[in-house]
Amino acid sequence: MSWLIENKEWIFSGVGVSLIVFILSLFSKNKQLKQSQTSGNDSKNYQAGGDIKMGQDDDK
Repeated sequence: MSWLIENKEWIFSGVGVSLIVFILSLFSKNKQLKQSQTSGNDSKNYQAGGDIKMGQDDDK
């Protein structure tokens, strides 16, 4: 804790903030969603990053 107090100017300067953001970005990359899709013959496959509405009339 004393190290943190002694080095607070460096930590909260541009260098320290950049380093903290870089370290946090390394951990967040592992949590990204990855989509994959396999299909068979004569099949229809739909893939989206969000909702898909099929067979619905939006006018109602």
